[in-house]
Amino acid sequence: MKTSENMGYTRRTQKDYSISFKLQLVEEIEQGLLTKAQAKAKYGIQGDSTVTKWLKKYGNFDWEHRPYYAMAKTPEQKILELEAKVRLLEKQKARAEHL
Repeated sequence: MKTSENMGYTRRTQKDYSISFKLQLVEEIEQGLLTKAQAKAKYGIQGDSTVTKWLKKYGNFDWEHRPYYAMAKTPEQKILELEAKVRLLEKQKARAEHL
């Protein structure tokens, strides 16, 4: 009888990630240092929607309606982006103070 391992299947293991790891990953993606796919590959994240869920939960952008192509940013967009980064840092600081 064939087992699942003989058929080419591998057993998936669920990992628990710390909140600080999730926040760091979200920040890297929102700053444009990594794409979602790059982050998933770099950190060995298995779930297809794991990173997207973290972005929706901990991020500052509207990831459901974000265009997939990069556009030149207006000064107003740059200001909004910087304000979002400030809010993210304030959230991280507040969480760090509670630990």
